[in-house]
Amino acid sequence: MDEETPRGARLPDAGIRKLYTIENRWQAWLDVEAALARSQADLGIVPREAAERIAQCAKLSLMDRARIDEADKRTGHTIVPLVWELSRICGEPAGGWVHWGATTQNITQTGDLLVLRQAHGIFIDLMKKTLTSMADLAERSAGMVIPARTHGQHAVPATFGFKVAVWIDEFIRHLERFRQIEPRVFVAMLGGAAGTYASLGAQGPAVQAGIAKYLNMVPMKVPARTLGDHLAEYISLLGLFSATGGKIGREIYTLMKTEFGEVEEPVPPGTVGSSTMPQKRNPKVCQEIIAESAELRSLVPLALEAAMTEHEADRATSLMMREATARACTLTGDMLIRLHYVLDGLQLDPARMRANLDLGGGLIMAEAVMLNLGATIGRQHAHDIVYDAAQAAFVEKKSFAGLLAADEQVTKHLTPKQIDDLINPVGYIGLCADMAREAAKRARAAG
Repeated sequence: MDEETPRGARLPDAGIRKLYTIENRWQAWLDVEAALARSQADLGIVPREAAERIAQCAKLSLMDRARIDEADKRTGHTIVPLVWELSRICGEPAGGWVHWGATTQNITQTGDLLVLRQAHGIFIDLMKKTLTSMADLAERSAGMVIPARTHGQHAVPATFGFKVAVWIDEFIRHLERFRQIEPRVFVAMLGGAAGTYASLGAQGPAVQAGIAKYLNMVPMKVPARTLGDHLAEYISLLGLFSATGGKIGREIYTLMKTEFGEVEEPVPPGTVGSSTMPQKRNPKVCQEIIAESAELRSLVPLALEAAMTEHEADRATSLMMREATARACTLTGDMLIRLHYVLDGLQLDPARMRANLDLGGGLIMAEAVMLNLGATIGRQHAHDIVYDAAQAAFVEKKSFAGLLAADEQVTKHLTPKQIDDLINPVGYIGLCADMAREAAKRARAAG
């Protein structure tokens, strides 16, 4: 989505876009070149003085951008202009050892994973902040009774805190997945032209291990350029996470509808919902979350497609994976910023929730009546009696309590007072409040 849209004036940028600028990616590639030289120096492949000079010069701020751009236009190559410029500022003889035994994808893929790791750290921090906001929300709404809805219809009473507990439960698992995936994704690759170690021979694995050590990564067991499952897994994880984000955005969007009116995302003074309808208080941020979630999930098939690389390398699939990664990460950052904003400032209307509970005239308590009656006459027989009363109340627009109180099969076992008590939804929330408070504790511990 365009970062120039008006929403950017109110919500901070997650910081992902600047990570995926060409300048930040170039610096990451230079960091890999420095690690390569140092690793090779440790093994006696490259003179120590040359490696230290390469590491000192591997800073984009020292380079002539005009030279890089000119070489880029002339060669049309991803990394050669950067290698030339690094070699130039290193001077001889150090410049002659730059990029020794490596191929382009060794540097770019490892460097791009350094960028991804930067984004990954932002995601973890934002998820922790969002979990803290969820914990606060779960605690303040733990006992706030609302209609639970199944298949779009009133089911039984629940609490808003229980709804938040569901979100927390998913969020914590996503956070666990983000941590568990790290050693599989953040891997250093240095296998040479086709991943065979031909350019470095028996020392190849040790060079790769050294690069991994300097970059705090894990070396690939087989440094094949066709391996993309780890990147596809990461994007799939972002897609899975986005499904939770989209679900939360959609739920709040729905409950903000005029007919529900149970919650409202933050709507700061001065917010304009429509150019022609002054009354509108639209769920703008939730709509953005929903849209970002949908776009992010659409990138998962692209990542899976990109994982199917033929032979020993194919730039087409590398380009597909690179674009999918950059876009998925940007969307994830945007979505997390918005989720935190909405959940941190969500407005709740318990009076409206209570009014909505009464829309069915007590029908939402049919299960409670059935179970209470069933304890005496059997569940199925009680179900039939309550079913007849509930359907008549709905179709004929009659009082559910009145129909029960007029049925001798019911009044043999329940007094009118007991019937009235049974159709009061406030006392039939099960363990919702307990689960909400417990989820809040887990959210704080995870965050």
